[in-house]
Amino acid sequence: MRGKRLLRRIAIAGIAGLAACSNTTTNSAAGGGNASIPAEPPSITREPFGQVGGIPVNRYTLTSGRAMRVRILTYGGIIQSIEVPDRAGHVGNVVLGFPTLDGYLNNTGSAKTYFGAIVGRYGNRIAKGAFSLNGNEYHLPVNNNGNSLHGGTTGFDTKVWQASERNDSDSVGLTLQYVSPAGEMGYPGTLTTTVTYTLNQKNELHLDYHATTDAPTVINLTNHSYFNLAGEDTLDIYDQKVTIDADNYTPTDPTQIPTGQIAPVKGTPFDFTSPTAIGAHLTANDPQLLLAHGYDHNWVINRGDNTGLVEAARAEDPQTGRTLTVSTTEPGVQFYTANFIDGAFTGTSAHSYRQGAGFTMETQHFPDSPNHPNFPTTTLKPGQTYDSTTVFAFGTK
Repeated sequence: MRGKRLLRRIAIAGIAGLAACSNTTTNSAAGGGNASIPAEPPSITREPFGQVGGIPVNRYTLTSGRAMRVRILTYGGIIQSIEVPDRAGHVGNVVLGFPTLDGYLNNTGSAKTYFGAIVGRYGNRIAKGAFSLNGNEYHLPVNNNGNSLHGGTTGFDTKVWQASERNDSDSVGLTLQYVSPAGEMGYPGTLTTTVTYTLNQKNELHLDYHATTDAPTVINLTNHSYFNLAGEDTLDIYDQKVTIDADNYTPTDPTQIPTGQIAPVKGTPFDFTSPTAIGAHLTANDPQLLLAHGYDHNWVINRGDNTGLVEAARAEDPQTGRTLTVSTTEPGVQFYTANFIDGAFTGTSAHSYRQGAGFTMETQHFPDSPNHPNFPTTTLKPGQTYDSTTVFAFGTK
């Protein structure tokens, strides 16, 4: 049933028969298609955006000085929009979102999308909402197929964060802070978290995460932006090409919990080691694709011995020429193709989002790591600092 429905969607979009394209060097945002755009001083502004339980919510607008603009809410640390130029210089929004605060507040339950939000304390899934740490068993609210997803029913995406701003000669920054009390959503330890968004004149958006705890806990933070490089008001992302620098991924069980296996992508629909149209293999009769109704899996980034920032993924839209390069310090990335969006959501441009309206690149530690000793650890102890960086770099080709 799912395969037939998706096949019809792809046929309507003119995607059938797509093949992987040849690898072409992508111009960076500082050069290529954006090089001709004169650089102006970056700027940051603030405006009211409503209230949550009597607490004011603000919206910050960061501009790069080179035709890129990012809007961020203090509610959930949500990236509401990212506007960047295409190869012809036309500026468009390339992430999914809602035009008003109510859109985010009303996006709840099984249909929740987490558009643009910081998710935590633990992004992605923890099996059956349970894990053990130092001999103690912890239980979390379950909100997704009997598992805990993105921190539980009221995760970091539902909090109003404290904000401070920075304006330098070549970049602007917004730092958000939230203190999660011990026991919130079942997690141990008081966790103090900051996320800093920095936009520079190279049209790079840096996300720097830091956290400390007063008791052992687990943590896995990420940003849940959905990208559509053709523009958030276009039909779908199936013709856009993606490269993921990963030779392996983590297969899942029917509830999308990793089996613990690290499986090779070669010879499977999960091989994005060269530029491949997102829709090229979506209708393949692959058990993993059928379980998730598309891509919703963790890729194991080829890091080698490098513990610093590495390029994890790239995406490009053939029609507009827009490109996105994702670099991270994280060991994994969750590539998700908006498999359950059904047309019930109206986005920032009054466009209805449907299946395949966007894709995520959620840089992360692996799902359910607390229950898999063979996965990189997500344990944070007192005296340690959780540090993670992801960079979204935009350009044209």
